[in-house]
Amino acid sequence: MYQLARPFLFCLDAEKAHELGLKSLELAYRSGLNPLLASRPAPLSVALCGLQLPNPVGLAAGLDKNAAHVDALAALGFGFIEVGTTTPRPQPGNPRPRMFRLPEYQAVINRLGFNNAGVDALVRNAEAARFGGVLGINIGKNKDTPNENAVDDYLHCLERVYARASYITVNISSPNTQGLRDLQEEETLKRFISTLRERQEQLAAQHGARKPMLLKIAPDLGEAELDAIADVLLATRIDGLVCTNTTIARDAVAGHALAGEAGGLSGRPVFAPSTAVLKGMAARLGGKVPLVGVGGILEGRDAAAKIAAGASAVQVYSGLVYRGPALIGECVEALRARAGA
Repeated sequence: MYQLARPFLFCLDAEKAHELGLKSLELAYRSGLNPLLASRPAPLSVALCGLQLPNPVGLAAGLDKNAAHVDALAALGFGFIEVGTTTPRPQPGNPRPRMFRLPEYQAVINRLGFNNAGVDALVRNAEAARFGGVLGINIGKNKDTPNENAVDDYLHCLERVYARASYITVNISSPNTQGLRDLQEEETLKRFISTLRERQEQLAAQHGARKPMLLKIAPDLGEAELDAIADVLLATRIDGLVCTNTTIARDAVAGHALAGEAGGLSGRPVFAPSTAVLKGMAARLGGKVPLVGVGGILEGRDAAAKIAAGASAVQVYSGLVYRGPALIGECVEALRARAGA
């Protein structure tokens, strides 16, 4: 069904198509027509950060920023859902147009800039959802919050989402909030993560339930930077690592008319660099920190390659733009075949 709708969606501005796609998905769900979009895959249970997933294929953050479509997305067969990125206060994001498709490369460039309705709205939506599965909530900072005060934004979001989240992902790797990636610098990151970890443990005691915290990093880091991040993650005993966010590199799409657009590049071109970072971090962390592989998964064998590189689970987003919901089941079946299940 998606293959029939795709030509129409691709005639629209990419962000308008995104919005229409979510509205259509919601309508299909409420009308009981979602089985026409995708067949729910048979279970392939895996553990991630102490959580049990019905299958290892999840939705990456960014598609449902405000947790407004959790039930409809879950009905497609994802093993887990991650919503956000959310910030303490609502913000409009960067000026439009800010999202571009590069079909020749099965890629997307976006510079959305954490556009969202604020953490209070996300929590209300998440609490209203019927979904009882694993729900990750991705948190960030407001654009006008200086880096020296960034931890306060993350603490605020952590406290607000803690009760509803199954896990929390700390996003310091989006290229679309100026200076955000500077938080990945070793000493800054160590202070930052240590502060969040301390609050995480306090919240665990307060709520009587410990929720895992994961960090999401960029694919554009050098070897020395990755060494430093690995040291910080081991020292702070963080629960998990998401590899990776979008890339600012344009080598893979050089010469394309849209290559000069600012923002993060996702889809097929980020597969190789994100998988290289995943593999490198798996080696550095030695199985002590579970990994989630995301970036450029367009078919089942891509998901299998992420697992082979060291991931316990994977996430998709841009692949859905080009393949639709059928990608979910295809990835699950590829991982089932790899596991011999």
